[in-house]
Amino acid sequence: MFALKGQLIVEQPLHIALIAIPLFIQTNVIFGLTYVAAHKLGLTYEDAAPAALIGASNHFEVAIATAVMLFGLNSGAALATVVGVLIEVPVMLMLVEFCKRTAFWFPRQPEQATLLDPRCIPGLESGTEL
Repeated sequence: MFALKGQLIVEQPLHIALIAIPLFIQTNVIFGLTYVAAHKLGLTYEDAAPAALIGASNHFEVAIATAVMLFGLNSGAALATVVGVLIEVPVMLMLVEFCKRTAFWFPRQPEQATLLDPRCIPGLESGTEL
């Protein structure tokens, strides 16, 4: 799918920007609303961060399949879903980093986490391997 739309993406950067900018804004706004609501509700970081990230996700893998089946490979809907994936991945990585940097805003329950967070282990210095 990406290979099929690659030439179009390169040839029409304005169209890509018109698709990408609203997706960028939407993802950040939904994440922000969810993250703030989780903070106000007193959720732990281990619940708040995944909830905000899942809420902000657009599930483009399902959108691509749906757009292709309903509108075809050459449709604008298929192009929008391809651009969506290309935008969503770096935006979600940016939001993960934001979560990590703001973890101290929330109460912690590190025992709920699958991976140990060195910030929750008393006496472990920053940068020390587990």
